[in-house]
Amino acid sequence: MKVADLANPVMSGWFADQGLRLDASPYVSGALAMKEMLKRVPRTEPLANLTQGHNGGIFNGPMFRRVYLTNREHSVPFLGTKDMMAADLTGLPRLRKSDATSAALSYLRLKPGTTLISCSGFNAGRRAYVRPDMGDYWSSQDTLKVEPDPERIKSGYLYAFLLSKFGEVLVRGSVYGSAVKHIEPHHIAGLPVPRFDAKLEERIHKLIEKSAKLRAQHQKDLVAATKDFFDSNRLSELSEVGWHQQDRDLGFAVESVGPTSIRALNFAPRAQRLIEKLGSVPGSTLGAVCSGGQLSRGVRFTRVESERENGVQLVGQRQAFWLRPEGRWISAAKTPVEVFASEETVLVAAQGTLGENEVYCRPILATGSFLRYAYSEHFLRIVSGDSEVPGAYLYAFLRSETAFRILRSLSAGGKQQDIHEALRSEIPIPLASPADRARIAATVRYAYNCRDRADVLEDKALALLTAAIEEAAG
Repeated sequence: MKVADLANPVMSGWFADQGLRLDASPYVSGALAMKEMLKRVPRTEPLANLTQGHNGGIFNGPMFRRVYLTNREHSVPFLGTKDMMAADLTGLPRLRKSDATSAALSYLRLKPGTTLISCSGFNAGRRAYVRPDMGDYWSSQDTLKVEPDPERIKSGYLYAFLLSKFGEVLVRGSVYGSAVKHIEPHHIAGLPVPRFDAKLEERIHKLIEKSAKLRAQHQKDLVAATKDFFDSNRLSELSEVGWHQQDRDLGFAVESVGPTSIRALNFAPRAQRLIEKLGSVPGSTLGAVCSGGQLSRGVRFTRVESERENGVQLVGQRQAFWLRPEGRWISAAKTPVEVFASEETVLVAAQGTLGENEVYCRPILATGSFLRYAYSEHFLRIVSGDSEVPGAYLYAFLRSETAFRILRSLSAGGKQQDIHEALRSEIPIPLASPADRARIAATVRYAYNCRDRADVLEDKALALLTAAIEEAAG
């Protein structure tokens, strides 16, 4: 809370409007002022009047015992509050199918066009849109689902409002709790949704829908590029590793151990078998490919806080994997150039713990709009020094389950793991024919181009909505 907020008077009539809440957040968050502004819009409707489906169309779900499986035939992708913000949903945990499709949980299956709102925890109040490729996903009870009634409102238009600065303030103003933030369906049921002529709402809806389709295409192309990588290198069996279906790494022997490492994890048989298969086809090593490029962690530097107009956004390991990365704003003048990433740098989250759903050892590709961010020192920066091995080609491999398991096996450290400096340079990199490499890289580049175009369309939809509301409110 800002010092200036402490002087704001609170009128007694406001308490009834806020459900007799005595905490300060709804009165200083701007939610009241936003509601007053929306009252000047000629026509608004309560959110609950625009939804349909289970429990009126605004619901989360029951608490239940989660049983996770790795067999795809008997499981479904399961989306949590952190996952709903992610751009790449390939590595989602998978819920047992028999549980998901039961009468008690079947309604948690996502419907394209639904707006998701995280309703529990630190990130309570964040919004996401269910893309057309997410129709076979289930969501957790910590995610509010807002299913629009297509006879009353377009799904893309409703999402644009909830995502906008107006929806942001109203949803955040509905958050309850101190240590554990929370939102329940009835907290947002009365949110006023401004209505305009059908032509404008349709236009905004189509922009959001096109954006969602482009993001689905981004996902599809990345998966295709990784499969193409292994197929082109005659390693198709590595597209599906089946890591947890293999025998655990227990009771194995290592014939010779040098001074590089004596940690058992670095010699785990399952990972070693993957390394041997990668090395069985023509190729090079990661260290050799990056000779003349970069294969190291980022630099450490002093952060100097800055206003947005004079700063750059510093992105950390968690936010880098979001659809729209967020981060603190730091002074551009005090930020060393090494903190930025060059075109097609692969950034691997290089510090963390070994939890299955942690981002540690997962990569992103710095290209397009991602070049404007500064990145923390916790990323391993992989820059090809060979013009015949593009960064986009490397990324198609490094985003795979095979690469993830190998990188995890090279961990060093105690509580916070890191990727062993010497061992990572020895990772085999299969090199398909030049034509195959170019095709795979082109697929990855097109995927990221789709993602950037999706952001532009979403921003355009928000700009149209914002202008309409501000003009109507006078």
